Amino acid sequence: MTDDPIATEHDNFDDQLAALREEHEALLDRPNPPADDYNGIFQRYEHPVLTADHVPLDWRYDLNPETNPYLMERLRVNSAFNAGAIKLDDRYLLMARVEGVDRKSFFAIAESPNGVDNFEFWDEPVQIPETTDRTDTNVYDMRLTRHEDGWIYGVFCTERKDPDAPASDMSAAEAQCGIVRTKDMMSWERLPNVQTPSPQQRNVVLHPEFVDGQYAFYTRPQDDFVMAGSGDGIGWGLCEDIEAPVIDEEEILDPRAYHTVKEVKNGQGPPPLKTDEGWLHVAHGVRDTAAGLRYVLYVFMTALEDPSRVTHRPGGHLLAPKGQERVGDVSNVVFGNGWIRDEDGTVYIYYGSSDTRTHVVTSTVDRLVDYAVNTPPDPGRSAKAVEQRKALIERNHAVTNQS
Repeated sequence: MTDDPIATEHDNFDDQLAALREEHEALLDRPNPPADDYNGIFQRYEHPVLTADHVPLDWRYDLNPETNPYLMERLRVNSAFNAGAIKLDDRYLLMARVEGVDRKSFFAIAESPNGVDNFEFWDEPVQIPETTDRTDTNVYDMRLTRHEDGWIYGVFCTERKDPDAPASDMSAAEAQCGIVRTKDMMSWERLPNVQTPSPQQRNVVLHPEFVDGQYAFYTRPQDDFVMAGSGDGIGWGLCEDIEAPVIDEEEILDPRAYHTVKEVKNGQGPPPLKTDEGWLHVAHGVRDTAAGLRYVLYVFMTALEDPSRVTHRPGGHLLAPKGQERVGDVSNVVFGNGWIRDEDGTVYIYYGSSDTRTHVVTSTVDRLVDYAVNTPPDPGRSAKAVEQRKALIERNHAVTNQS
């Protein structure tokens, strides 16, 4: 190694490995204090909860000095983001999308004692079984649903090359909805992919309760892999048998709308939370800008007795990319597909930023319901927006004049 023109003092294998381990342990042990960024709705935190650097060293490095004398990362990791979430046995679990530099994503579970910091991946990534009729080129964006039938279901996007595309087209893809289920988050059973009337599906989510004795799904019908096309928003459909999941009819419950945060496309986030006032939903909305697509999170509520009927649509976004969240592989994006509600009403909302890392904000059921119910809807036009704001100003003047 002495003749190597880039050899440094770091080329001692044992010393370099010790330094890597120390750095990794420090990252896992790092506290994640609240950021100075509170808006009455949620609390941000200073650091991401998961990054590529959180991935265990033995998933990335060959630790044998005989076969890897330079201690190179043989299987590098690009990102850890878009995590499904669940609390199990007092453990906060994230089922993250981990992406290698080869662009292949896989699922891996990270565990925290408090939901905010000290997330550590389990010993190995999750081995998702494949269906017999279709292999998965790529899998990602897991939604975890603890269903009243006693199973924990994982619903995710399965992607492959579009079989109808010309052989020379190496970018045309097809997306469908895959399903797995488990009782312990360790052993997974693969079920058949969901069949719907739509050509492709992404952002499919299983509702946590039976509806009219059937399994209920939030869907996102779309014409091709990227754009919604004639698919008009977040859909709703029922199926009788989860082991043969066929949705014969889809209806749109939350449509896209011109000149809003969801004009290009939208998709359900995690399964909704049941509250006294209705089902609380978080979703992502996409609009076009001169700088490209912008993804934000927004909220809506549906009726307890009919989860397909929207009762409240607060205008605008709940959360948008900010600071470092705006920078990454796909910039100006936040995407949320996991949240956890604690017994005390605390809600942990997990979201990926720019397809690179995972963050958390905390709120409460009461605050989120207040936001959903009492935030005015999008007025549709600038003139109406001014009327909304003037009405607020007048109410505030009335209050301040009384004091």
